[in-house]
Amino acid sequence: MDSESSIYGDRWAEIYDEVHHELSDPAHVDPIVDVLVELTGGGRALELGIGTGRIALPLASRGVEVHGIDASRAMVEQLRKKPGGAAIPVVLGDFSDVGVKGEYSLIFVVFNTFFGLFTQEAQVRCFQNVARHLVNKGVFLIEAFVPDPTRFDRGQNISAQSVDTDRCRIGVERHDPVHQIVNSCHLFLSADELKLMPVKVRYAWPAELDLMARLAGMRLRHRWSDWSGSSFTASSARHISLYELHSDLCTL
Repeated sequence: MDSESSIYGDRWAEIYDEVHHELSDPAHVDPIVDVLVELTGGGRALELGIGTGRIALPLASRGVEVHGIDASRAMVEQLRKKPGGAAIPVVLGDFSDVGVKGEYSLIFVVFNTFFGLFTQEAQVRCFQNVARHLVNKGVFLIEAFVPDPTRFDRGQNISAQSVDTDRCRIGVERHDPVHQIVNSCHLFLSADELKLMPVKVRYAWPAELDLMARLAGMRLRHRWSDWSGSSFTASSARHISLYELHSDLCTL
């Protein structure tokens, strides 16, 4: 397992659900799960980067057989502590290699987690391996941000992400536009504590993802700007992209 691919989860595992508490809010999760249940069509689902199970657990509670893969043992341990978490099969490893057996009606990766693969080669390899594990008419779903280089001034960005009377969170980022890498550090500051939490992503443009899909013998079925299925436009900050196998496309 690539140690770099697990460092995010290992560092964040204990506070991930607390920091991203809004991601476990039913108002946020339910629309996502509604879409995923429909896409499975009664089949099995595989989540890449399953983490603490914020999507996998409610999806499983709706009767879907959910499997997962994650690079971080610490994240999976948090999943196991939750009701129903021990019942979900999880493979530890870099999900660019999708080290699982069998086929799935739906393979999905949400909340920018696909960008946790740090090279274009790894991202292409992920598409190719996903294609090998999809059933006929199965779907590969990616939720991710649309890159916005204008956020950076001279390749840098500093933002106050939260400020309270006794605690604040500051984000510091450096942008490498050549390799499409953003290295970030989130600083959690209080009177008696300082935590430095790393985040690294290798972003890809939607059109680049579409080309990766073609290399893997897949094509874009739909692209939405949100989970309600709104049209994707030039002003969309996020996208949900659905890919399907297409036998007329050649693979490498």
